[in-house]
Amino acid sequence: MRLGGSAFRNFAILAVTALTLSGCGLVGGGDEERPLESFSAEELYKRAEFELESEGNAEEAARFFGEVERLYPYSEWARRALVMQAFSYHRGRDYEATRSAAQRFLTTYPADQDAAWAQYLLALSYYDQIDDVGRDQGLTFQALQSLRDVIERYPDSEYARSAILKFDLAFDHLGGKEMEIGRYYLKRGHYIAAVNRFRVVVEDFQTTTHTAEALHRLVEAYLSLGLTDEAQTAGAILGFNYQSTVWYEDSFALLTGQGLRPETSGDNWLSTIFRQVVRGEWL
Repeated sequence: MRLGGSAFRNFAILAVTALTLSGCGLVGGGDEERPLESFSAEELYKRAEFELESEGNAEEAARFFGEVERLYPYSEWARRALVMQAFSYHRGRDYEATRSAAQRFLTTYPADQDAAWAQYLLALSYYDQIDDVGRDQGLTFQALQSLRDVIERYPDSEYARSAILKFDLAFDHLGGKEMEIGRYYLKRGHYIAAVNRFRVVVEDFQTTTHTAEALHRLVEAYLSLGLTDEAQTAGAILGFNYQSTVWYEDSFALLTGQGLRPETSGDNWLSTIFRQVVRGEWL
């Protein structure tokens, strides 16, 4: 890790530190244990590093990093300990505590060199909680906003590239949510409701992996509603952009089975998209 220097990366130094602290009573028990207040900020900080890397005890590490900040609030060690506490909480999957520590760091040290890392940890505290597509996506929206903050505020940082990749995955996740709901409506014959969901994917999530299927489902839904112009136009867009996919094959079969072809027809929202995206007629 960059924080903590060689002490953070070198097991031997950490081990020596742990033995020293143990001998002094920091990790021992009984009446002879010295109070934490009697140890220096550096001793507490190195003990926290040892707990995190050698013992794998993220909870204890966060506690010791917190003691550094509590006992030595205006020291350089306190600044470093605060962001490391956020990292420790994240390692231990305590995401609420991660957000709290990371936000305190950003509030207290907004221009610090580790502000980008703190912002990234804040974003991860949301991103790592994104669950299966069937659940509420509130955390996904929060992850997207926090990842955007990393990208926009710290574009030259080492975390920006990772944030961009995760942003794309989270965005795709939201598109998947719309698809799931649309398929639910489609299977139950609620075609207008299904169309509304698939339209959101085509208009707002067209850079995701779900667009081809969304266009195919629009063909299905519009044919079921008897709206052949819309169905043909959806098939035309699908054929232009995703001709090699199974979704186009299925849509082509559906349309030709009713004597129709995938071509732009009529004046509707899909025709507008066809003119803009396929023909480049933006005005």
